[in-house]
Amino acid sequence: MRRVYKYTIPETRKELTEWRAKAEKIPNEELRNQALASLKDKQFHCEGGTVYALPDMPKRHILIPLIVSYQTISDYLDNLCDRSTSMDPNDFRLLHQSMLDAVDPEATPVNYYALREEQDDGGYLRNLVTTCQELTRQLPGYASAKPQIQDLAGLYTDLQVYKHIKPELRETALLEWWAEHRHRTPQFRWNEFAAATGSTLGVFMLFLAASDDQLTEEQAASIHTAYFPHVCALHIMLDYLIDQDEDRIGGDLNFCNYYENVETMLDRIAFIVEMARSDVQNIPGSAFHRMIIEGLLAIYLSDPKVSEQQEVRAISKRLMKKSPMTRVFFFIFSRWIRKHM
Repeated sequence: MRRVYKYTIPETRKELTEWRAKAEKIPNEELRNQALASLKDKQFHCEGGTVYALPDMPKRHILIPLIVSYQTISDYLDNLCDRSTSMDPNDFRLLHQSMLDAVDPEATPVNYYALREEQDDGGYLRNLVTTCQELTRQLPGYASAKPQIQDLAGLYTDLQVYKHIKPELRETALLEWWAEHRHRTPQFRWNEFAAATGSTLGVFMLFLAASDDQLTEEQAASIHTAYFPHVCALHIMLDYLIDQDEDRIGGDLNFCNYYENVETMLDRIAFIVEMARSDVQNIPGSAFHRMIIEGLLAIYLSDPKVSEQQEVRAISKRLMKKSPMTRVFFFIFSRWIRKHM
């Protein structure tokens, strides 16, 4: 935590300040507003993501700006699609091509806005993409990690297309998509698979792994397996858990709403926690990854939104029961930080 508050958070905020200055110069008002809103409201996504620079501090000058740039693309596009002037799946897919290009140093950026009215972002999105490309070129093990990163980025892109189309079409599209991939996660329900594809943590972990010039394709594949699906699913299910009231009011899709009852939801999340813990034992640095899991639980369950929702509060108490000391520490620390920062 000392390193987080001495190094990663200040350096993350410095990066975000630079992107904010670029976003303020976006000529199109709608694109400018969504870019600035994503940087303001979702800053904690980048602050959390750059924890993945901690195990390789000498390479944080690459990892922190890379994670911030990639997460900023994700958050910006999420805003654009959530509050979209379009409901065109082809538009959403073209926008998210930027995330695929960002993790492919050989890709040539295109006009990602070609299928929508708003066009002129002053080069903002292209700049984010090329920044990611330039930084991935500096990671010595990137060639070994790239296929696994592209797989996760591809699944993420599919999810963003299907979850943002017309509300009456979403569930059918997601179920058909799941049918194509269910062999990969036979232990999951469709909503849990979708949640797992919505996390960027697996990509961040592979960025970190690629900072090692000795990384092999086999090691990258084992990291992919350790993070997807359980760690990634836990991340997003917790996010949806605390956002249930908010999403209900906004009419947004929430993967926690597809369980028969609260008890089933609790059992399934508890199952995902145990599987995530088991998975990370199989890769080097398992203590760091266990810290990530306990940190996720503590940070989300200590969110003020939890106390405002009776059912979520009850689930939080159950999940925090008999917690290891790591989780208790993060829980107390997270509450303290929210009051003092």
